[in-house]
Parts: sequence; C-alpha cells; structure tokens
Amino acid sequence: MILTHESLQLEDYLIESEEVDYTDPAIQILANTLFLEAKTEVDFVQKAFEFVRDRISHSWDIQSSRITRTASETLHFREGICYAKSGLLCAILRSKGIPTGFCYQRLTLGDTPDTGYCLHALNAVYLKSLDKWIRLDARGNKVGVQAEFAIDEEKLAFPIREHYDEVDYAGIYIQPNKKTIDTLKQHTDCIQMILHGLPTSL
Repeated sequence: MILTHESLQLEDYLIESEEVDYTDPAIQILANTLFLEAKTEVDFVQKAFEFVRDRISHSWDIQSSRITRTASETLHFREGICYAKSGLLCAILRSKGIPTGFCYQRLTLGDTPDTGYCLHALNAVYLKSLDKWIRLDARGNKVGVQAEFAIDEEKLAFPIREHYDEVDYAGIYIQPNKKTIDTLKQHTDCIQMILHGLPTSL
C-alpha cells in the first residue's frame, strides 16, 4: 500500500504532546535503556516495538477496566488499548529522534460485521538508515493475532477483509486522531468503552 503523509517535514513527527509525553522521566529511562542495548537504529526500533507489544498488556486481553491515555500512564500501569499503546511506542521512538506517526484501520469489533466496527490504531516509523517508512502494530499478540517487526513485508495484527467493509487507511498522522483521544477522555470503564464506545471510522 502507498502511504500518504500529513506532513512532508520529518521534524513534525518528532513533536511532544500531552499524549506523547516523552520527556516523562520513566519514558526517558526506558528509551535510554533500550537505545543502549541496541546495535543499530533498526535494532532499537525493533526492541521498542517488542517492548510495547509484549510488556504492555492490552486492556481487553486482561479484562481491565482501567483506561490509560498518555504514554506515561500507559507505561506506569503497563496496560492500555491500541490507542494508548501506539502512543507509548511513538513516545519512546520520538524521544530518540526517530520520526513516528499514527495510522488507522477500520475493523469489525468482533469476527463479523454484525458485531459492529471500531477504529484501530498502529504506528508508522521512519528508518533513516533505510530511507523508508514501515508500519508496526504493537497491539499485543494472542491466539489469532501475530504482529511482528518487519522491514520488507508488513506483518500487522489484523489483515483487512474488504468484503466485510474493513478499511486500511493510508495516512500517517502527526498526532493521535481526536476521536480516539476524546473516547479515552470521556469513558471511565475500559471494558464498556471497548464494547460500546469506540469510534468506527476516521
């Protein structure tokens, strides 16, 4: 798929925001640790991706009612939905000068269209050493979901089923989508939010 960019200025994908709060001390410590362990830029990005994918639980998978919104909250509580996890990965990478954006998919909430739809968040990362953007989905693996770090062929969490009216949006956005942030702010129970309150499209 040909990705489109909200901005052609790479520095725009490095800015800090309320949600991507990468100057938080805990995020700085984590980013520094992963960076020092990495041999190359690509290795660091992979380590950051795998940390968020594997060490931060997806709220639905652990049936948690807690809602995390900012990157620092997500790291502190070690849980969040895709909106929060993509924000944390973005924060870790931006803190080390690696341009990172937000991407979205429209998916069925369950296995079939009759369950409704939801907006799913993932990341796009610019690798300077390869002069290319790659998409990564740190949602978290489980039975039936197997996202991996990949440079050449994407291995995302969810293949798009066009016959179910699912959509893979091509945009790489600087900030999290406002609908996703508003959703996290307006709810108090994560399980109910996932079941009844997620936005369904961009």
